[in-house]
Amino acid sequence: MTVLFALATSLLWGLADFGGGLLTRRIPALTVVVASQSVAVVVLGAVVVATGGLSETGPRLWYAVAAGVVGPVAMLSFYKALALGPMGVVSPLGSLGVVVPVSVGLLLGDRPGLLQFAGIGVAVAGVLLAGGPELRGAPVQRQAILLTLLAAFGFGSVMALIAEASTTLTGLFLALFVQRVTNVAVGGAALFVSVRRGGRALPEQGGLRAVGVALPALAFVGLADVAANGTYSIAAQNGPVTVAAVLASLYPVVTALAARGVLKERLRAVQAAGAGLALVGTVLLASG
Repeated sequence: MTVLFALATSLLWGLADFGGGLLTRRIPALTVVVASQSVAVVVLGAVVVATGGLSETGPRLWYAVAAGVVGPVAMLSFYKALALGPMGVVSPLGSLGVVVPVSVGLLLGDRPGLLQFAGIGVAVAGVLLAGGPELRGAPVQRQAILLTLLAAFGFGSVMALIAEASTTLTGLFLALFVQRVTNVAVGGAALFVSVRRGGRALPEQGGLRAVGVALPALAFVGLADVAANGTYSIAAQNGPVTVAAVLASLYPVVTALAARGVLKERLRAVQAAGAGLALVGTVLLASG
């Protein structure tokens, strides 16, 4: 079950990142974050009411609040890093966030077998290579590296926090709802500050109409992200966190393959090798 749900997480996160990346080409990144998460709030609110999730209110929800604060900060740091540095450097470094939940799992007593340790190493190497690291070219700005590492720590922290936010399925719905409400509050505040400083909330071409046309895609991004958090929480609660975290972090491979299939982008040799290593690592983790 851990392997199945963790792989579902990587699929959902990969597709959400691909969709979000396409949307930010036309719509300001902060608007994409706030709009997509607002759709998720509405849907999750209905699910919480229908399942009686409000009865699960408790101190564990503070983990969800923390994840909701950290998530937008990590995402915005990642977008800023992408604007400053080459994607071939930023994307692989952003995947290093897996170190956070893996470390938490080891501290909490996870002890993977020898095959699984090998699988972790191979899969992490595959994820880093799947981003297409640029081994040559001009030096990368120090700010881009620092922002990427901040984003990676944030992504990893969200994985660790959301895994601790609930112990039941109805509690998970409530935790995800609280996380998304916090996401919207933090993202909305950042958008307000950005507009006050002269930034744009709406795209230059089409304005509010363009956002309305993109609403189905925004909904997909928001709901896929929510579903990924949910499947990761289930995976982490039903097996070793170390295994769940590594398998869930295969999403850059999914994003690269989606770009190949939809945008007809050609995979570089290093990306193809990374995808292959990630697959080998997955097999080792599943068989360990």
